[in-house]
Amino acid sequence: MITSTFCLLPGIGRTTERRLWREGIATWSNFLAASSIRGISTVRKSLYDEGISEAQTHYTRDDARYFGVVLPQREQWRLYEWLRERAVYLDIETDSFGQITIVGCYGHGRFTSFVRGESLDVRQLADELSQYDLLVTFCGTTFDVPMLLAQFPSLPLDQPHIDLCFVGRQLGYRGGLKAIEAQLDITRAADLQGLNGHDAVLLWNRWRHSHDMEARERLLGYNEADCVNLERLADTFYCEMVRRLEGGTCSTAG
Repeated sequence: MITSTFCLLPGIGRTTERRLWREGIATWSNFLAASSIRGISTVRKSLYDEGISEAQTHYTRDDARYFGVVLPQREQWRLYEWLRERAVYLDIETDSFGQITIVGCYGHGRFTSFVRGESLDVRQLADELSQYDLLVTFCGTTFDVPMLLAQFPSLPLDQPHIDLCFVGRQLGYRGGLKAIEAQLDITRAADLQGLNGHDAVLLWNRWRHSHDMEARERLLGYNEADCVNLERLADTFYCEMVRRLEGGTCSTAG
């Protein structure tokens, strides 16, 4: 998908991009090989050639962070197939005062949790996040990332970021993560079904005040499900977006 993307060029949106595809300009290489393109002046074609050549260079270098800058936020889902194996699926929990209690990270096939008072510190969290070239969240642009940066301003959160909440809205999905999971038959363990963010606060309080190990494990399991299920949701949303945009098929198999 990314090497067929022209929305990184100034003045090109999805409508123009689809026209280019229909006219046989389906990839960056096609664009560069064309001596002229209908609707694009010679001067603008030259500028666009420079932009595409620069994008090709960064793509060849596996420089994901470049595309986090040049692609509009709503189009960063296009990076998913390319960067899927280097993605981290992140979710945080907070207490009743809005302070972070748990940061969950799922990536490279493993889940890691950072717990306040135990392992949640900027060095360990930075070491974990720096391993990944793509951040995937649900409502992370409005909640998780601002909360993390408020508490840990030096965190390396400069990766491209796919917020599945906003991708879902483009596809017509409404509601929170659990509601969308139910629509897509994405399941959770029986003891986690029905839990929500308010329950996570209560579980944290039980652990903090009473050292209730059952509450702690249930909270960590809830946070893990929030992270792990983001991968299935991202796979589904990416394929739906490709079908809607291109009318074709996609693959997210790792």
